[in-house]
Amino acid sequence: MFRQSFRQVAKQSLTAVRRSYATEAAASDALKLSLALPYQTLYSDQDVQQVNLPSVNGDLGILANHIPVVEQLRPGLLEVILKNGESEQYFVSGGLAMVQPGNKLTISAIEAFKPEDFDVNAVKNMISDAQKRAESGDEKVAAEASIELEVLEALQHVAK
Repeated sequence: MFRQSFRQVAKQSLTAVRRSYATEAAASDALKLSLALPYQTLYSDQDVQQVNLPSVNGDLGILANHIPVVEQLRPGLLEVILKNGESEQYFVSGGLAMVQPGNKLTISAIEAFKPEDFDVNAVKNMISDAQKRAESGDEKVAAEASIELEVLEALQHVAK
């Protein structure tokens, strides 16, 4: 009797909840993006097609119907693909991204800048300065310089 009850409940559960891939999402489904910085909100529940994130676990592409997940952002390029197919890119130095049920993506970034806002030569000069400070005998100065180097080296790859 227990087995019959268990099978019936399991069968009902399978028909009630069906897991699908994000690419199977209906065309009307949109990802609602909120992208906030400590001093500014760039997107507030705006419908977008896809967001590509630089995560510490690797680069991620987030579409509608993505499974809920929390990811720590690493320094890199965040790309927002709008519903009309246009793309906007931001260099982020870190933060958190949370995919929530209901096709919501909330990103809290420390800072976000357009790649074209950076001067490649200035970035190179800052890298050489940070490399010198990373070799310092003062542990605090060296630690701060190594963090700065991580961000600047990621920035060097996207600066235009």
